[in-house]
Formats: sequence, C-alpha cells, structure tokens
Amino acid sequence: MNELEALVADAHAGFAAAATPADLENAKALYLGKSGRITELMKGMASLPVEEKKARGAVINTAKQAIEAALTARRQALADAELDRQLEAEALDVSLPGRSTGAGGLHPVSLTLERIEGIFGSMGFAVADGPEIETDWFNFTALNTPEDHPARSMHDTFYVEGGTEAAPLLLRTHTSPMQIRHAVQHVKRYRHLLDAGQPMPEIRVIAPGRTYRVDSDATHSPMFHQCEGLWIGENVSFKDLKVVFTAFCRTFFESDDLVLRFRPSFFPFTEPSAEVDIQFQSGPNAGRWLEVAGSGQVHPNVVRNMGLDPERYIGFAFGMGPDRLTMLRYGVNDLRLFFDGDLRFLRQFQ
Repeated sequence: MNELEALVADAHAGFAAAATPADLENAKALYLGKSGRITELMKGMASLPVEEKKARGAVINTAKQAIEAALTARRQALADAELDRQLEAEALDVSLPGRSTGAGGLHPVSLTLERIEGIFGSMGFAVADGPEIETDWFNFTALNTPEDHPARSMHDTFYVEGGTEAAPLLLRTHTSPMQIRHAVQHVKRYRHLLDAGQPMPEIRVIAPGRTYRVDSDATHSPMFHQCEGLWIGENVSFKDLKVVFTAFCRTFFESDDLVLRFRPSFFPFTEPSAEVDIQFQSGPNAGRWLEVAGSGQVHPNVVRNMGLDPERYIGFAFGMGPDRLTMLRYGVNDLRLFFDGDLRFLRQFQ
C-alpha cells in the first residue's frame, strides 16, 4: 500500500470513528482543511518538474476525491441515524384511540331563540328577518316615534356613516323595523284583495334578532337580542294578546301556574300600552314580579304606515328580550357572562 492509499484508508477510519457531526468536521479538517494532509501534499509539488507535477497532481486529486466521497457518505449515515432516533422518540402508537375535539353546541341565547321560534311557530307565527343597519324611517318614523324622542339622540343610538341628514342610517335599536318591513311586503302582496274590498290574510309574525343601544352593565349590553311580535287582522283584540303571551310564557318556562300581570305603560307605537310582568309560584324567584316584555294595541299611525286602514285593521304587538329570558331560565344574574366568550361558562348549557 503506497502513501496515498494509506492516507485514504486513514481518512475512512477517522470518519467512521466520528460519532457526531462535530466530530466529523474535526476529522475532515485533518485531511481536507487548510492545514490538512491533502493540502500539505499539494504544497509539496511546487519543487517538482512539470511532467512529474502533472502525474503527482492527478494521483493526489484521485485520493482527495476518495476522501471527499467517504466524508459525504459518513455525513449521510450520521443524518440517517439522527432521523431514526427522532422517529423512534416521536413514534405514535396508532393502536390508541384518537383524541376527539368534541362536538360544539349552540349558545344559550341561540337555544332560547330557537325555543321562542318553535313556540310561536306552533301558534301560526312566521319568522321575519331584516337588516341590522336600518333607516331612520323604519326604525323610528314608521313606528310613530316623535322627532324629539330621546331614543333618536346620539347618546342612545349608534348612528353609522353612509346616510344623509334627511335619511340617517343607524344600528337598529329594536327589531320592530322588521315587523314594519314584513307588514309592508304583506300588504303589497295582497293589495289586489284590499282594492277589491276583500279581507287579506292576517299578519302574524315574530321578529327575533340582534339590536344595539348605548348601554352596558350587569343587565344591559351594547349588543343584545330582541324578539318582537305582531298580529294584525280585522278582529284582533287585547284579549288575544293576553291569551297568546300567557300561553307563550307558561310554555317557555314549563310552568302552568305562572301568573302574568299587564301593567299600564306608554310606547309611541302602541295605544293602549302595557308592560308584562311574570310571577313564579315556586323556585328562587317565587313571589317576585319580574318584567319580561312590553306590549300593546298597535297605534293607528303605525297601521297607516303599513299601508292599512286603521278603521278596519287592528292588532297587537309585543317586544321581549331573549337575553333576559335566558337569564331567568338558567338562573344567571349577569348578562355579560353570555358574551364574554368563556367556554367554561358556556359549556354548562350544552
């Protein structure tokens, strides 16, 4: 074995002995570094004749290539060994059952809204929908709200860009505009009957949805939910309101002995108007009167704004807070808990 064959053999042995990439780089420096053995051999050719230098250079270059090939092979072997080690350390036992992420569920207020829609649906009420950014006419004027009413002021209502001074836009403060929109469309659909002096089908609808007002405390939120109800016909009376809403409350709370009280009040869109209070006969709220809704006979001006003759068509309307009903149903005292996004709290209702 000549000198260069011995050098290649030594390099192979040195690389094979390297247990880590750092050890391998140290071994590489011994043979291929600036002061390595191959470099020294190349420097030693400077004094050789030209023909001998060519021959000697070719042999040294062949040895260098063999050493570089051995280095590359050892690098790959160390990388493969490290990968095998990681795979073994991070191996998954595929025989174990998978970890379920769990099924989601409806928010407690959404459960209440579904319950409300189901109960009124069984009484023949349709469900109306409408925009949350509303015009001043549908939100206030069509509902007989005076120009100087406090609800129209900036500190009570969220006004938004895009409207005009004559027709401002706002985040709806209640869902009553959806009632007006539904009634106007209903009247248009059956205008041919009205023009012929024939009775049109009754308007019987609820309007659940999000509403917005400048208010925030334990029982109020800037965003909250409302559900308005409307029944318009030729012979719909306040008595029908009492029967319908009493049946709804007793069904919603699953309490046949629930007592309702209609307290005289004032709303621009109804006349006469009444606040609706309920009283449980058992449970933590037994004996207390709790306000749950506003109601009344639809004001003649509102009936006119629907496109109907108030001398012929009459009806009632009511408005309640699903958030408030949710609090009473589940015994929660702070409304903000429903909208804080705390899953520990919300999972209780799944």
